[in-house]
Amino acid sequence: MDRSQELEDIIKELYTLTGRLEAMYPGRHFTPDGHLVGSIGEVFAAERYGISLFTASYETHDGVAPDGRLVQIKATQRRAVAISSEPDYLLVFSIDDKGQLTEVYNGPGRPVWHLVSGRKRPKTGQYQVSLARLRRLNEDVSPEERIRPVA
Repeated sequence: MDRSQELEDIIKELYTLTGRLEAMYPGRHFTPDGHLVGSIGEVFAAERYGISLFTASYETHDGVAPDGRLVQIKATQRRAVAISSEPDYLLVFSIDDKGQLTEVYNGPGRPVWHLVSGRKRPKTGQYQVSLARLRRLNEDVSPEERIRPVA
């Protein structure tokens, strides 16, 4: 089994386990969040797109694509992601309750940053961008602008 498939299997197993806990303890939520979801998105992108990851918490970008483009990677289980600065390129994934990752946005960071940069900066410093808006923006990304999956 290749690393990419093993990673996908582990992520699905993690979500199966949290589902079992929620069934055992109704009313309690065991949804992975925070750093775990972010790290899942980053390692998924590393395996799928050949991205070399920087050390955790690197400013603005999470890694570099095989063609040299700097990439910020976001993953969420919710309806939005947060960004605090303009990345060169942006990959956004949605994770469903079974642990399946779906690409929402794959393209330049500038159009996404323009959606939020005119607003007053939130106290957290993190602008929220809905997945619905990202899906619409993604429709306008040309194939040449996308980061391609590795074989």
